[in-house]
Amino acid sequence: MFSYGVMPPLMFGTMICFMLIGFPVAFSLAAVGLFFGVVGILTGHFDPSFLQALPFRFYGTISNDLLLSIPFFTFMGAILERCGLAEDLLEGTGQLFGKVPGGLAYAVIIVGAILGAITGTVAASVIAMGVISLPIMIRYGYDMRLATGVIAASGTITQLIPPSLVLIVLADQLGRSVGDMYLGAIGPSILQVAIFILYIVFLSIMRPNAMPPLPADVREPLNWKLVSRVLWGMIPSIVLIFLVLGTIGMGLATPTEAGAMGAVGAMVLAALHKRLTWPLVEQAMTSTMRLTSMVVFILIGSTCFSLVFQGMDGARWIEHLLTGLPGGALGFLIFVNIFVFFLAFFLDFFEIAFIIIPLLAPVASKLGIDLVWFGVLLCVNMQTSFMHPPFGFALFYLRGIAPPEVKSSDIYWGAMPWVFMQIILVVIVIWWPGLVTYWIDNSVLDTTNVKIDIPQIEMPKLDFGPSK
Repeated sequence: MFSYGVMPPLMFGTMICFMLIGFPVAFSLAAVGLFFGVVGILTGHFDPSFLQALPFRFYGTISNDLLLSIPFFTFMGAILERCGLAEDLLEGTGQLFGKVPGGLAYAVIIVGAILGAITGTVAASVIAMGVISLPIMIRYGYDMRLATGVIAASGTITQLIPPSLVLIVLADQLGRSVGDMYLGAIGPSILQVAIFILYIVFLSIMRPNAMPPLPADVREPLNWKLVSRVLWGMIPSIVLIFLVLGTIGMGLATPTEAGAMGAVGAMVLAALHKRLTWPLVEQAMTSTMRLTSMVVFILIGSTCFSLVFQGMDGARWIEHLLTGLPGGALGFLIFVNIFVFFLAFFLDFFEIAFIIIPLLAPVASKLGIDLVWFGVLLCVNMQTSFMHPPFGFALFYLRGIAPPEVKSSDIYWGAMPWVFMQIILVVIVIWWPGLVTYWIDNSVLDTTNVKIDIPQIEMPKLDFGPSK
């Protein structure tokens, strides 16, 4: 463990301590990095010439075109969160499934997946569905833990379904294409929704009284009027999803360009619902500014930390530590996923992506692990950071909008089965890599018959005049 000196493990441990104490992450990372840089210079463990690269790294961070897609997708999600799209989708879909036990739960999962594909933000999905669905579920006799669990879990699907913000960050940190990350996440996203729906089917058979159908007096007749209302909410959303994800997948637009189109499309969608107002746009811009500022500061702090850590052979220490695990690549994947799962108890997914992933990526690459598969696998794992106590943000969002009669214990216990289902998906993705890689174009250009013809340029004759 100490074959590369005591400074790398000491620096890593200090960083973890700062995180657990609760200091702001961006400033903690920068402070730990600069402090150990000074200590390393004084003790001879760190070459001060490394610090000359800091300004160039800062400039590279803020001039990264890929990260520009984060404010675009955030703005798109903030507009759609406030324009009433979720209300329309939930109301219509809830009526479609109203006759069957668990109909509202099915509606929440399906609408959560659609909202995840057009907003990319967990808060938007959980708050919107909690405000609308939770009072209705309570009123019609749904089990409290089931109601809170399905709302929180369906919101966290947003973490995995493209255009997830965490996939953008992971693509940047792993040095892979955002389009490949999005394509790789399609299979796990579909399977996650299917697992959730199958769980509701199982419960509706075993415990139908825990999720009764809507009473006949509040159900609308299943006719073309109801179907057209649901389609009016879904079709423009599906068009926007294709506009954003389809253009990236087909290579017609970069993630930044697709994000810009999505932001414009979100405003068009809000205008179609007659809810596009200046206060709405102003609130969306404020939310975007706050999130983008947080991401940039965390990036700058992690740059300070990683530069000093690398200068002290921290990367070689991590590689030596993890490549020596029993089981080879499988042992590495199991260890990393357990480590990230427990780290997510205390850290946000942005913090994990910026701090931990750059340390793990070189080891994964050396072990022959496909980095797109590795990134999607960690994204599946980091879904749980929103669900498990003590700092599950989806649970905090739900607690903030839940009626007073909903106990916090019900919210936490209600989340447990869904966390277990997310862990099952982690195991499936490890066991079945094709779930991720099937969607990615891994075709290799055949260069055996490539012929390069270089035209021969005839040089003009040189005339040096008559010889003497």
